[in-house]
Amino acid sequence: MPILGQNQYGKSENRVVKITRDGATHHIKDLNVSVALSGDMEEVHYSGSNANVLPTDTTKNTVYAFAKEHGIESAEQFGIHLARHFVTSQEPIRTARIRVEEYSWERIGTPGEDAHSFVRQGQETRLTQITYDGSAWEVVSGLKDLTVMNSTNSEFWGYVKDKYTTLPEAYDRILATEVSSRWRFNWTDDAQEAPDWEESYRQVKKHMLGAFADTYSLSLQQTLYAMGSRIIENRTEIDEVRFSLPNKHHFLVDLEPFGLKNDNEVYFAADRPYGLIEATVLRDGAEPRIPVDLTNL
Repeated sequence: MPILGQNQYGKSENRVVKITRDGATHHIKDLNVSVALSGDMEEVHYSGSNANVLPTDTTKNTVYAFAKEHGIESAEQFGIHLARHFVTSQEPIRTARIRVEEYSWERIGTPGEDAHSFVRQGQETRLTQITYDGSAWEVVSGLKDLTVMNSTNSEFWGYVKDKYTTLPEAYDRILATEVSSRWRFNWTDDAQEAPDWEESYRQVKKHMLGAFADTYSLSLQQTLYAMGSRIIENRTEIDEVRFSLPNKHHFLVDLEPFGLKNDNEVYFAADRPYGLIEATVLRDGAEPRIPVDLTNL
């Protein structure tokens, strides 16, 4: 007889925008929230009995109700409220996983002027995943679509060459990538003091960008390790950082047919194919838990 394996259900991509009105000054939290629940769900698969099933429509409604009842202090804290609720309020539900994408808005003008006008920021999408099984928490936050570039201070030479190698060595090149990263917090228990999620995100991004800018790079791998190391060294609440960094290649354009010398000035930005550099940086003694394939997170 076939045996049911891992299963989960829920409502994905619940778009919720929360406006906090502080007098004439307004604040925006713009989230995309996905809920996945698992537990004693064998019978709904075997016989179709919905006796243990909380409707996915209810999970959607809970997201919107919690935005009102609890507010949205941070993506992480909002996900923690939701995960705790689903696991503690429904006996058949043993584990809740909440995934959140957050989209940033920047104020137009200053409070007291255009205190209710905003423009969508396009630097990156903030991410978090909250998993709770009734006793332990796992919080993995991150970002994607953060495009960065160093216009110099990057080289690439001394690599293995075989009969198929045509790439010339480079001693002054553009280094550009679109950062996708996840970091795992060592907060796992309600008895621990929770991090300041908003400040933690700001600081992680600051250290990530600082290491990218400060590293004289002989390889994108070296830069990746520098970025992860600086986060681990400066943020004690984080034990693990994983990066997926596509190398956004910029090739010098041959201008000699036009009688022009290209002195590292004019480049062709290639979108594909691209090198893809991925690695995890861990605190000494920590176990890796972030999936190797970030598309599964």
